[in-house]
Amino acid sequence: MTRPQTIFADANAIEGHRADPSRVRPAIDALVTEATSFLSTPAYSVMDKAIVPPSGDKHDYISLAKYWWPDPANPDGPYIRRDGQVNPEWETYDRVRMWDFTDAATAMALGAYFTGRDDFAQRAAVLVRTWFLDDATKMNPHVKYAQFVPKVVEGRPMGIIDMAPCTELLDAIAMLAASHPQVWSRDDDRALRHWFANFAQWLIHSDPGREEAASPNNHGNWYDVQLVYYLLYLGLNDDAAEILRTRVVDRMMSQIESDGRQPQELQRTLAFGYSVFNLLGFAWLAVMGRHVGIDLWNHQSADGRSLKRAIDWLLPYCRPGATWPYQQIVPFTKENGEAYRLVVLLRLAAIYYGDAGYERVLQSRTDLEPQKEVINLLFAVAAA
Repeated sequence: MTRPQTIFADANAIEGHRADPSRVRPAIDALVTEATSFLSTPAYSVMDKAIVPPSGDKHDYISLAKYWWPDPANPDGPYIRRDGQVNPEWETYDRVRMWDFTDAATAMALGAYFTGRDDFAQRAAVLVRTWFLDDATKMNPHVKYAQFVPKVVEGRPMGIIDMAPCTELLDAIAMLAASHPQVWSRDDDRALRHWFANFAQWLIHSDPGREEAASPNNHGNWYDVQLVYYLLYLGLNDDAAEILRTRVVDRMMSQIESDGRQPQELQRTLAFGYSVFNLLGFAWLAVMGRHVGIDLWNHQSADGRSLKRAIDWLLPYCRPGATWPYQQIVPFTKENGEAYRLVVLLRLAAIYYGDAGYERVLQSRTDLEPQKEVINLLFAVAAA
């Protein structure tokens, strides 16, 4: 077996867990259960939708801005925004199918690596080829029509965030390629890299891409997560390093206050969820910085702005029963899928800062069952 060429996951850790799964058995068992449930997932594609994008080409991805609704006072007019409230219409477009596909393919590719199961490997490969590679079903490499608003705009730059799960998927595919080269071939790998090379160019040069890069909140952050990941995936390390060294550092210093607050996220109706989400983006970027010798974990401004300061500001509100002083109109729970982000954030903080305090807070959240999450398989086990 070759060494997995992962960008996010720690290759030393995953090889160790595969060789000796005893310390991560709850996470292995949970992953197998999840991957098994995904074996029946259809091979979704952008061609499945009934709606035709404005281009007339169903190969173009299109999604609805999920917080936008028909206006009760003007049912035939432009949609209006209800922050934090999801319009069920969004399920009729591409995003839900794409996220279902990426969840399934990621879990099964990881399951194939950690268990050796060929059925997981075969099904993950079929799902990825169907969405990205097969001529009849593949998505075109852009998201020009992502998060459109009916009777307002055909697409929005913030729709680029729809593609964020692809970073986790590509890491899982790297592991699949290492464990099952007979299933995920070099030709498959070249074709997928070609797709993401085209997508990265669209991110860099398109008007939506340039606008999203300038976004002052979590959207700009997760744009950088994607672009830096794709550049590293494509071997363009110098380009990735330049973004980390300049724009990402500037973004961190502008989004985080000297006391650790994130004002852009605290004004949202899901303020805790978005605070975690934005910091997770910075943590992803800090993890990826290790490939190019850039230390975002410990970067600090003269007035104390830093990733650690922001995590430490949030930490007391992560404890069981803590009262959150801002809005959070939807509970932050394991059941709605949001809580996994908190598990990843605190686990990475415990590992990279060498501070067991983060892990103790995480382990105190028995409602989240952190020992079962896949992050346990991707990094070293943190001491509590």
